[in-house]
Amino acid sequence: MATMTETSSIQNVLNELGIKEHNACYSTGTKWASTGSRETRKIYSPADGKLIASVDMATQEDYDTVIKTAQEGFKKWRTLPAPVRGEVVRQIGEALRKHKDNLGKLVSYEMGKIYQEGLGEVQEMIDICDFAVGLSRQLHGFTMHSERPKHRMYDQYHPLGVVGIISAFNFPVAVWAWNSMLAATCGDASVWKPSEKTPFTALACQNIITDVLKENDVPEGIFSVIIGDATIGKAMAEDERLPLVSATGSTRMGKSVGAAVGQRLGRSLLELGGNNAIIVTPEADLEMAIRAIIFGAVGTCGQRCTSTRRLILHESVYDTIKERLVNAYKNLPIGNPLDQDTLVGPLIDKDAVKGFENALKEVQAEGGNLICGGEVLEGEKYASGTYVKPAIVEAKNEYKMVQEETFAPILYLMKYSGDVENAVAMQNDVRQGLSSAIFTKNMLEAEGFLAHWGSDCGIANVNIGTSGAEIGGAFGGEKDTGGGRESGSDAWKVYMRRQTNTINYGTELPLAQGIKFDI
Repeated sequence: MATMTETSSIQNVLNELGIKEHNACYSTGTKWASTGSRETRKIYSPADGKLIASVDMATQEDYDTVIKTAQEGFKKWRTLPAPVRGEVVRQIGEALRKHKDNLGKLVSYEMGKIYQEGLGEVQEMIDICDFAVGLSRQLHGFTMHSERPKHRMYDQYHPLGVVGIISAFNFPVAVWAWNSMLAATCGDASVWKPSEKTPFTALACQNIITDVLKENDVPEGIFSVIIGDATIGKAMAEDERLPLVSATGSTRMGKSVGAAVGQRLGRSLLELGGNNAIIVTPEADLEMAIRAIIFGAVGTCGQRCTSTRRLILHESVYDTIKERLVNAYKNLPIGNPLDQDTLVGPLIDKDAVKGFENALKEVQAEGGNLICGGEVLEGEKYASGTYVKPAIVEAKNEYKMVQEETFAPILYLMKYSGDVENAVAMQNDVRQGLSSAIFTKNMLEAEGFLAHWGSDCGIANVNIGTSGAEIGGAFGGEKDTGGGRESGSDAWKVYMRRQTNTINYGTELPLAQGIKFDI
């Protein structure tokens, strides 16, 4: 089967998305930095190990330019009616629709997820634009009855300012859209620092929206992108000019960002690590469960924050599911993510491969039993050196490696007996709290899983897996996952400041709580 890189040149995709041989390190909307006078970084594809292009890395001076431009742009943008801002976001969604195929290919080639997942990620961007357009007419507050006569009380929401967005490599474009489209609708400017591992998808997004920004006279700085290393992320966390920093990544990174932002009494929206479990009870539909387990465990080569990492099986179904999974893993199509037959692409880089190998060594040293996979694949087909066979390990929940998040396709199998409460206790007994799922046709088990004694995660699913959240719901988790909420529901409120207003339409000045203060 010919790969898409053979039938539809990646170079053509790069050309159509405006990616050059050497790329600038920032854009404030329609204005780009000059190139050639900064440190340059070369970016290679995990799909085939080939050079994609090079990009300049931003300096502190670049960063200050971007932030100042965003501040000035915000002063104008916030005065526009929200539906007018929403119309700009609608047009951005249309632009993304036009470039969906090419952007999906670039996501796949630069990050390594299969093409269908790349398309799905771009569709998330389109969906959040649609959501934000409707939201532009629903930024509602509330009215309250005053205890004082001829007084009216209400609260309302105002734009917050310039929002910093730090995104991770595994969802190189969708997380930006979740934040920036809601922020723009709310009246904020945003400055996006993508992962330095996947800069070109970010630059491509900026190229896609440039015409929309020009045609609508959007102030410079409302949608900015800056390419840099961890020093730029640190600057954002410590910068009092950014009232909100939204950061997606590891728990270690999030704790650093949260501490820095908290030190200056700013707001942080943290989407951090997950250690997600699926519980399968004796009353589950096993066919449905197995399909969800496999996708959750090996999709994106285990590099989703919602990837299924732990499988908690009732003893009565343990052997059956174990056998089914091992047989399925033997036949997983692993290869170039742009090949339409591939279901598992590569890990992002060789450091991730080392993390995969080290985790397997350590969990086996603790007593884990590797029953499937775990090899690093070699040969011309796997020339990048970042392809691995997803692994299944029989383990115990208390093992150190099971308690940690390894960003790779390792699925830990464990057994429970007795009532479902025992399985829920195992699921909750980790530091992370992002996504969770149970497979059962028993209503009592399902409702118990969702009840106050059930899952302690931000996402709890019944008869669907841990991956694949829709944009209509708020996305995020608890505990070491950071507590942030992005995307749907009322997540928009984090991008705004809340104000309580009281209007006296009488001729007297009564005080609250009946206080008398006569002069």
